[in-house]
Amino acid sequence: MTTTHSYTGDQRLLDASHRDLRRARAAALNIVPTSTGAAKAVSLVLPQLKGKLNGIALRVPTPNVSVVDLVVNVEKKGITAEDVNAAFRKAAEGPLKGVLEVCDIPLVSVDFRCSDVSSTIDSSLTMVMGDDMVKVVAWYDNEWGYSQRVVDLAHLVASKWLGMPVAGSGDPLEDYCKTNPADEECKVYEA
Repeated sequence: MTTTHSYTGDQRLLDASHRDLRRARAAALNIVPTSTGAAKAVSLVLPQLKGKLNGIALRVPTPNVSVVDLVVNVEKKGITAEDVNAAFRKAAEGPLKGVLEVCDIPLVSVDFRCSDVSSTIDSSLTMVMGDDMVKVVAWYDNEWGYSQRVVDLAHLVASKWLGMPVAGSGDPLEDYCKTNPADEECKVYEA
């Protein structure tokens, strides 16, 4: 997997010292190849993938929103891009509703800013090569989407373990914007 990732606070804004020589270069002026912990993190959550997934990050001069390009060999032969997208749609409408989406229109990174889902499959970029190689591209807001999962976890803890009812929509910003619609942060909810 390759993630094209917005540069982070671990990178230098101007060329300067850093233990990783590539990250020492000006983040806002370069595409910086570097390591990613994403592949390792996946194997911690899905142990059956340990040793089967690796990746790199390309840090780019954008303020937010990243995209992952995942290429996998699958056991099932003869699948199509439509089959792959249908499987993602089924998951997005079922057990991963609110966590995963599938997008059918040609968008760019800024269009996924403040997306509440953890990942959005770009269906037009799904490919199948040969009999068993699948390429999937997914967008994610590396700050906002993650924050939404933390909110989900807090609601789960409050409702399941503490026995407390959860008020509101589940989205603190949406709840805030209902009473403060003119606030700058609330403009993401405008049509």
